[in-house]
Amino acid sequence: MIRMSLLVLCLAGPAMAEDRWTTIPAAPPMPAASRTGMADVNGIRMYYATYGTASDAHDPVLMIHGGLGHADLWAAQVADLMTDRLVIVADSRGHGRSTRNADPYGYDLMASDYLALLDVLGVPKVDLVGWSDGGIIGLDIAMQHPERLDRLFAHAANITTDGVNPAVATDAVFGAYIARMATDYARLSPTPDQFDPFVAQISEMWATQPNWTDADVAAISVRTAIVVGAYDEAILPAHTDKIAALIPGADRVILQDVSHFAMLQAPDEYTAAIRAFLD
Repeated sequence: MIRMSLLVLCLAGPAMAEDRWTTIPAAPPMPAASRTGMADVNGIRMYYATYGTASDAHDPVLMIHGGLGHADLWAAQVADLMTDRLVIVADSRGHGRSTRNADPYGYDLMASDYLALLDVLGVPKVDLVGWSDGGIIGLDIAMQHPERLDRLFAHAANITTDGVNPAVATDAVFGAYIARMATDYARLSPTPDQFDPFVAQISEMWATQPNWTDADVAAISVRTAIVVGAYDEAILPAHTDKIAALIPGADRVILQDVSHFAMLQAPDEYTAAIRAFLD
């Protein structure tokens, strides 16, 4: 039987002058890492960092950022979760400090990158928190390698391309995100002048993927939360409902007064939602 739950996260206090889903605050600085490095996986060099220490009480947490982004966007969540868990972040292929090659982008390939990274780190199983493309990668791993996951917190993910709102192409908030990521790419990337070719390469994947069947998604056995901001610019509400209904026992989590960029717009509440599910 499908178990559906609604988590409503509201901001206490007086109304704000500006709706918080209309802006994207900057992430705070990342805390000090216990380990950083570049892992050779699938023909690329993948930046990673770990925070906190392993605990018998909790699985390590792997956090996967969204398209065009980088691991440092998780700073507020990492600072909290590292207090009692081992937290692993990385830059996906071509993103942030990681390199890319000529291989066509695909969610299977990107999932394989992260699994190879876990092998390098000697981590057999994790709780996975994924946002946007990171959530899609998490769903891919849940389908293909469920033995590597305990729980999956999949935020702003889609399972077919028709789950994306076409209006996102002209959305001002999304445009501001892309502009900021272009600046971050120039600052972080080993190929700082290649943002446009990188976007062109990954856009070929976005045009056709993901493209999973209902049966593919319904076969997921990993305990999963399907999460979306109430004002998400990219993911159609009915699509989120469909994913949550397909996955047996999935939680449906709606984050109030935030958009696709909830981890930056309401960092404390976002982290609380992660903890409520993982703990």
